[in-house]
Amino acid sequence: MSQKKQAVPGATRMRRFDNIDLRLLRVFATLAETGSFAAAQIVLNLSQSTLSTHLAALEQRLGGALCLRGRKGFRLTPLGEETVEAIQDLFESIDAFQSRISQAPTELGGRLRIGTIGGIINSPQMALQHVLARIVDQIPNVYIDLRLGVPQDLELQVAEGTRDVVIGPFARHAPGVHYVELCEEPHGLYCGNQHPFFTMKDADISKDMIDQARFSVRSYRKLEDLQRIRHPRASGSIVHMEAQLMMILSGRFIGFLPEQSARPYVKTKQMRAIKHNIYTFSSQHYVAFRNIDKNNCLINVFIDEITKNHRSTS
Repeated sequence: MSQKKQAVPGATRMRRFDNIDLRLLRVFATLAETGSFAAAQIVLNLSQSTLSTHLAALEQRLGGALCLRGRKGFRLTPLGEETVEAIQDLFESIDAFQSRISQAPTELGGRLRIGTIGGIINSPQMALQHVLARIVDQIPNVYIDLRLGVPQDLELQVAEGTRDVVIGPFARHAPGVHYVELCEEPHGLYCGNQHPFFTMKDADISKDMIDQARFSVRSYRKLEDLQRIRHPRASGSIVHMEAQLMMILSGRFIGFLPEQSARPYVKTKQMRAIKHNIYTFSSQHYVAFRNIDKNNCLINVFIDEITKNHRSTS
């Protein structure tokens, strides 16, 4: 006659973690590193509700609270401290695995996953078409996976290892990522030829008139765009510069554009810069890849070619 096994006093049920989203782990690791929800929101470019939802999902999977916040401030629970250490070990193992596989010899030449912001096809320093041509000529069997994205997403993707190398105006905060300065991209404030400002002299365009104009901002840099001209509100938002061109060419919005993107339309008198001596700025662009991939042959070829392209056009 069989007997039921007696539970061992104080024993804990083993948890299964086979389906934990790595993104949730990275979100929590960033929260622990920054030490506050407000700071983590800025680094991750997440709203408070989204950050809280991600944390709650991870706590549910792990079976306990990971951090506490209140009058005494933010602090990790014992489970949270153990989780942070385990995350660091896990990501080091993942990095080592990906680095080893990416550097393994292959007859196919390998896959190069590139991420870049939109609107750079006409930029002499950043246009990838010439760089891609030279890479394929050197490595005929390379597989190119090219995706467009916004800076924050691209920076997170390279940190997570889902993109091998990315290009954009990054904030330079992702841990374990190496940034190579590429070029500065000048921007100006523009309006279309159907906008009231188009036929006006700059001296006649007052600050109050600009404040009353519909202003289209980059959704991922909304506050920065508003602060640059101290505009009270946004009346539209975009993600890619092609969309900003459409907004401005409609004649109903003003907005910032890279000068190289605006130049063809300025030349054909479809748009003009507004008070260019006042409303202008430059954004620093970088090529970024993970520190652990510094010996990756494909990435090194890409970095060499794009920096060579930049030097030849400067």
